[in-house]
Amino acid sequence: MPRAAIAAIGTCVPDRVVTNEELTRYMETTDEWIQQRTGIKERHWVRPGQEGSDLALEATRRALELAGWKAGDIEAIIYATLSPDHMFPGDGCFLNAKLGLPGVPALDIRNQCSGFLYGLSVADAWMRSGQYRRILLVGVEIHSTGLDVSTRGRDVTVIFGDGAGAALLEATDDPNRGVLSTHLHADGRFARELWADKPGSMYHPRMSKDLLEGTDIYPKMEGQKVFKHAIVKMPEVVREALQKNGLSPRDIKVLIPHQANLRIAEMVQRSLELRDDQVFNNIQKYGNTTAASIPIALAEAVPARGVQRGDLLALCAFGAGFTWASALVRW
Repeated sequence: MPRAAIAAIGTCVPDRVVTNEELTRYMETTDEWIQQRTGIKERHWVRPGQEGSDLALEATRRALELAGWKAGDIEAIIYATLSPDHMFPGDGCFLNAKLGLPGVPALDIRNQCSGFLYGLSVADAWMRSGQYRRILLVGVEIHSTGLDVSTRGRDVTVIFGDGAGAALLEATDDPNRGVLSTHLHADGRFARELWADKPGSMYHPRMSKDLLEGTDIYPKMEGQKVFKHAIVKMPEVVREALQKNGLSPRDIKVLIPHQANLRIAEMVQRSLELRDDQVFNNIQKYGNTTAASIPIALAEAVPARGVQRGDLLALCAFGAGFTWASALVRW
């Protein structure tokens, strides 16, 4: 039975770098305060006029070049984001047009921080069924245009960055390559612990002057609840994947956790008893790019950790919903 393997990964982040020092101009904070709580030193934010699908297009072009593919080789697009360019249609259709792929299906998914892994699971299932053999999986976010850049919104705003990661996936029969398994979970009882309430179709009208003057359009987070769940669920779902495949943490070449908070990643590492060289983090440079964080980190981890064909990669994520997921992949 064929399964999905990663042929290449391309990334794109905006050229505007926003340091912690710059944020002190807009809110009461310090570089020390941000680094102690999140591990973040800087993040990238878009300039006016940049779209998420533009970042996705550039990331895809870089992946195509690395893989030696043409855009026409792509048989389906899976596009993960919580920050679409427009209310509808999905950004996958805009990327479809920018790549010049009329007729190629485009599926948008909204699973926030675990979006890339949910998308990987869908792509793998399509390949195992024989429906497609070459799929583009994209994770992309533009957070900066939806943040409360003030002292009032400080706790959330300092965390997030913009960026895109595009993975080209191909079906393989090689037993030493590809997705071994994916594991997906959700618990909607905690949906309001990390969310943006408005605008939404339950409100009449969806947009109003009062709404724009309020705070409900900005993301809200119960940080301690998110932290406490993340440090349990992320190692738990990695163990689930290892057990499924008869493997142990010692077999992992590199763990790439969703880049939510450096303290969370360190707790996950400790729980799984992994060495420093078995874990890769780059949140220091990019902040939390949600659906884009795993592919951006994966693209950097492979050369940085000397990953070779057949090495075992573990991917895991936790975020809004709550949703969480893991995947084991042979490079």
